[in-house]
Amino acid sequence: MESKIPSFLLKSSPLSAQADHERRGGGRVNISYLEKGIRDFAELFTEGHAQWELSLRKGFLHALDARIKIVFWLYFVIVISLKHEIMPEAAIFMFLFLVAVCSRLSLGTFYKKVVMLGFVFGFLVSAPSALNIIVPGKIAMPVLVLSRPHEFWIYHIPQVIGITEEGISIVSLLTLRVLNSLSVSFLVLYSTPFADIVKALKVFRVPDTFLLIISMTYKYIFSFAHIVSDMHLAKKARLAGDTRTKEAGAWAAGRIASVFRKTQMECDEVFKAMAARGFSGRLRFYHYRKLTFRDWATGLCLFMAGFGFLII
Repeated sequence: MESKIPSFLLKSSPLSAQADHERRGGGRVNISYLEKGIRDFAELFTEGHAQWELSLRKGFLHALDARIKIVFWLYFVIVISLKHEIMPEAAIFMFLFLVAVCSRLSLGTFYKKVVMLGFVFGFLVSAPSALNIIVPGKIAMPVLVLSRPHEFWIYHIPQVIGITEEGISIVSLLTLRVLNSLSVSFLVLYSTPFADIVKALKVFRVPDTFLLIISMTYKYIFSFAHIVSDMHLAKKARLAGDTRTKEAGAWAAGRIASVFRKTQMECDEVFKAMAARGFSGRLRFYHYRKLTFRDWATGLCLFMAGFGFLII
């Protein structure tokens, strides 16, 4: 079938090529850093709805009562923090992996966040401990050889600086701890609606002030992220080209101030509305469902699994 698109539309325009050259470095810059920031805000907004959808799926943990899941979370965090060997931590990691599979979670999305945060807050933070400057031991891999040892204040710098076997064990243990703590936390978050988490925390006597803060923050952070995204789209709809660096910076500063003022106004209005309806500072939840036999049985199995990891 012959194309009916005019030939001049299929050719690249020299003006568009020149504009592209200017965007890349010809005196005008694109607003890529603004695009990245707005994209992160949009992902935050989308992630809030994704968490709600994931928590409503049918899986092993989804049907479990939120109170049992909160106890499971706290119990396993304590078990993870008490273990000082690599093998039990690795066994806990595999157990949580099986729970995630049985809960029918998206393993790619789930472990993408777990591994990324575990790499930053687990591996990178503890990586210097692998060197014999911090943890003395048998050198497994030399890194730097100095002319002689050095003494600096209370520190001893050996002649051969390298990665020790003891340091590798410490880094591996801390990384596994962080990964396991993140895994159990995301398991509870992705299998439980946020409202049920707040209700479960209320049962365990968490202060109402704390519950109110996290509830309002969870609700309005996505709302304001959506507002920022709309501001950016409105600006792009009124632009025929790119923005200079100075203008883009001024716009970003102006939007930050605008969102800050809007946040203050929103807080005042919400507080006045709550006070007008008789809010006394106490949260009341109703319709707590009774724990079923499945809840008790599953909770007992999870407790026994944690106890098994604790004694090995």
